[in-house]
Amino acid sequence: MQDMPSFHLAFPVTDLAATRDFFTAVLGCRIGREDSRWIDFDFYGHQITAHLCEQMPLVASNPVDGKQVPSSHFGLVLEWDQWHARVAALRAQGVEFLIEPHIRFPGLAGEQATLFLRDPSGNGIELKSFRQPQMLFARELR
Repeated sequence: MQDMPSFHLAFPVTDLAATRDFFTAVLGCRIGREDSRWIDFDFYGHQITAHLCEQMPLVASNPVDGKQVPSSHFGLVLEWDQWHARVAALRAQGVEFLIEPHIRFPGLAGEQATLFLRDPSGNGIELKSFRQPQMLFARELR
């Protein structure tokens, strides 16, 4: 995956200081360029930019496996051991999960670990991992 281009994502936030703390202390991101109304973060090699806004847009949710997944969210696909290490670190920090860490499709070809949390402005963030990384874009996971 190192040869893949980095993506850029801009997202709204209502508190830049709380966003800075969350992305650096909780998710381990480095800070790039910044201004009084935005901050660039190194999101595991990808550039994401938090833009200050007065209020957050309404976000719908979608039922997936009996859980309400925010329709608008972003995240990372981590290596299996890295995902489990991140879960342990998040639990040690007392992070509140929107959707608790769990395994989907256990024992099947598309087995994946996933969790959801929210940043201080309410943006949905998913961290996931595939036991078999080549299944990332498989059309049938079961």
